[in-house]
Amino acid sequence: MTPFREPTYPTWPNLAAMMFARARQAPTRPMLRYHKDGAWHSVDWSTFARRAASVARNLRAAGVSAGDRVLIVSENRHEYPIAETALLAIRAVPVPTYTTYTVEDYAHVLRDCGARAAIVSTQDLANRIVAAYAASTHPQAVEPLELLVMLDEPSPGYAHPQTRIARFADLDADQTPPDDIEAEAALIPNTALACLIYTSGTGGAPKGVMLPHRAILSNCRGAYKLLQTVGLQDDVYLSYLPLSHSYEHTAGQFFMLSIGAEVAYSRGMEHLAADMAIVKPTILTMVPRVLEVIRARVLQGVRAAPPMKARLFHLALSLGTKRIEGQRLLPHEWLLDKLLDKLVRAKVAERFGGHVRLAVSGGARLDPEVGKFYLALGLRLVQGYGQTEAGPVISATPPMRIRIETVGPQLEGVDLRIAEDGEICVRGDLVMDGYWGRPEETAAAIRDGWLHTGDIGVVESDGYLRITDRKKDIIVLAGGDNISPARVEGMLASQPAIAQAVVYGDGRAALSALVVPADGYDDQAVATAVDSVNKRLTVTERIKRHATVAPFTIDNGMLTATQKVKRHVVRKTHAEILEKLGA
Repeated sequence: MTPFREPTYPTWPNLAAMMFARARQAPTRPMLRYHKDGAWHSVDWSTFARRAASVARNLRAAGVSAGDRVLIVSENRHEYPIAETALLAIRAVPVPTYTTYTVEDYAHVLRDCGARAAIVSTQDLANRIVAAYAASTHPQAVEPLELLVMLDEPSPGYAHPQTRIARFADLDADQTPPDDIEAEAALIPNTALACLIYTSGTGGAPKGVMLPHRAILSNCRGAYKLLQTVGLQDDVYLSYLPLSHSYEHTAGQFFMLSIGAEVAYSRGMEHLAADMAIVKPTILTMVPRVLEVIRARVLQGVRAAPPMKARLFHLALSLGTKRIEGQRLLPHEWLLDKLLDKLVRAKVAERFGGHVRLAVSGGARLDPEVGKFYLALGLRLVQGYGQTEAGPVISATPPMRIRIETVGPQLEGVDLRIAEDGEICVRGDLVMDGYWGRPEETAAAIRDGWLHTGDIGVVESDGYLRITDRKKDIIVLAGGDNISPARVEGMLASQPAIAQAVVYGDGRAALSALVVPADGYDDQAVATAVDSVNKRLTVTERIKRHATVAPFTIDNGMLTATQKVKRHVVRKTHAEILEKLGA
């Protein structure tokens, strides 16, 4: 296999130029892997470049011009980077959009960015996109799409008035070498707008974040510098987090491809365990919720295991925790710990395919206890921090100097300071150009070149950043005490009996909590877990009352696509329960 072995990270003018340059450097190297018709298939770099150039020419012929916003609404699949690179190469603006959106959500994005074309995966999604303008209740009407490209084969005779339907298979069939499109792409400056990424909407209507090429390339360069210590060669990456989220879009797509990793697309969350076993990834990106779910399943298996196996597991967890916390192991403990690598930790590693050298948690706060669980069991897990407005990566824990309770130092090329009120501010190439069509909100977010993140944190003596709260999420009790809901919720969710938790208490005398029991646990077990957490909290942080509720899911609108809780939706849905708890 032809490797990418530069001693330093290369400099490219833009993302499209980067992709074509990699294809020219190693044309036969496997690039993309996907599952279709019961088998796994591979796309090499030369095929990718030829197909991306073909799609670029045909999109232009269909009327897509520089500056046009084009929605991409698709699950993670191999056509995604082909379509996006094609759009970037002709200076159109990709707008990655969630497949889980409602018709009204699509109407909001279409209305907000003014997209007149979309690339969608399925006929069902095509129907939702075309219907979006008619379903809008906003006084400003959404214009019908002029072009809709379908990745899947449409049904015979499938058509919509006023919208041209095109088959992706027709767009990428041109066998002409990519030289003309590659040469054109090389002229795009890194300051040009690369894409619009809509925020996931945990606090209201999503806003379009304008990310220039320089922002994503800055993230890629910083990530390369950070991860060099674990070796970046012949890597395999399993993509399962939605590409419409900036975390996966930058880290799982552009960064992984920039280092020559082969990207394999998961068949979906329900197949994730099987896909890990087949693909055997060497690098994984995770979100805390996925880590919490896997941990709960591991512990559930331990409870059902024979006593000797359960004892060995807990011994591995205990000795591993002692080691990662810097405590010295006694000689017999050291030997036993090495034996447990084979007896216990190797089996845990098999859940992730057995070849993972590094896992990166991001997208939300990772409870330190959950992080220590995996570190103690042998998974090299680091935590990253950022937000869509910053490309999205701001900082991450170095793989060889992990302090999982922090998010590490900022990436190379990032300036970071803490404002007088504790807010984390950053500047550098990673910062967005602003919010699409929202100059006042842009001016509020970026002041004198500094992006105000809305997060509260401290930089410790070793340069590691510790996030302590969200500026807007602080709960102020009736007595004036300020409480961090993220900290309390993280401690609750780390309990085996609790799957999810949201705390509430603004203006109240004490905190209340909505708790989702983990599978196999009853209300009594949940109550015991809440009591256990309360013993580790200060008096003002303790949960006075709680109620068990049904799970927060994407389908009921209470979770984003990256498994973050939409607090405002949860509170609105359970307003009556919260009112009784606070009485």
